[in-house]
Amino acid sequence: MVQYAKNQPAGFVDHISKVAIIGAGGNVGKHMTQALLQTGKHTVTALTRIGSKSVLPEGVIKAPVDYANEDLGRRPTAEAIVMSAAGKAGVPRVMPTCHGTDNDNKKLMEENLTGALVYANIAAAEKHGLSWTTMNCSFWYEFSLMSDNCYGIDIAKRRAMLFGQGDVRICTSTWLQCGRAAAAFLSLKVLPEDEQDADVTMERWRNRPLFIKSFVASLRDMLDSLYKVLATTDKDWTVEQVDAQRRYDEGKKLLGGPEGYLGFSHCLYTRTFFENGGGDFSDQVVNEKLGLPEEDMEEATERAMDMALSAGEFEYSKVPA
Repeated sequence: MVQYAKNQPAGFVDHISKVAIIGAGGNVGKHMTQALLQTGKHTVTALTRIGSKSVLPEGVIKAPVDYANEDLGRRPTAEAIVMSAAGKAGVPRVMPTCHGTDNDNKKLMEENLTGALVYANIAAAEKHGLSWTTMNCSFWYEFSLMSDNCYGIDIAKRRAMLFGQGDVRICTSTWLQCGRAAAAFLSLKVLPEDEQDADVTMERWRNRPLFIKSFVASLRDMLDSLYKVLATTDKDWTVEQVDAQRRYDEGKKLLGGPEGYLGFSHCLYTRTFFENGGGDFSDQVVNEKLGLPEEDMEEATERAMDMALSAGEFEYSKVPA
């Protein structure tokens, strides 16, 4: 049932002004925080673990939280704890983690190994009376391009692994675009004023995924972008073609062992590059409605290159939460 601002109780404010972020100093959280602050419309609070040394963007309110406190409940999952606390605090809306994938595509979610956790997070939000919106941005472009455990490209060693012919295109997003999208979404009106109000509002995505992207690209496209940035060609690289299904199956065999993190990232990424596997959701993106800009792929590729060459190997599962 569609809700309208005109029918809300006295005192209803039709915009979000207070935002709390967990991981405000992290990879994507930092960009979301900075973009929110730049709007001038939001007070941003960073929920941090007690004793955290994370460097936060200027202008953020720091709020240390004891996640082991009994008020946050036992630990079924970290986000279930957060959802419980948010419900008790009267928070109306949350943005659960969804690993960027299409949570409407249950087959993809099950096979890329994210479904159980993502659906548990959403169920926890609904259990505690929270409205939710997931940001479906697909994989972070710079992050994934800099690690051979993700897009299969080792920039420093100039080695690339293409799944099949490397021609399956998927959506992928930069951290900057994710930050802009979060800020744009949280700057919308919450509800339309009435039946005649045609403005884009947050209500459109209540309990729904919000699809955004920077690029629709194949592994071959990404490699060609690196060639432009580095002024190289295939002759300067070792390029291997592997069967996507086989790599996925080999990844599953690693699960539960000492290299389980590699198995997870191999399954997550490789499955998304299956032919007609659901990795390209460009027909659902709402960049234009959010006013997001077109981006230059070579600029993003250059950022990934700089990160890879300055930081060395960057393993998917070892990023601090």
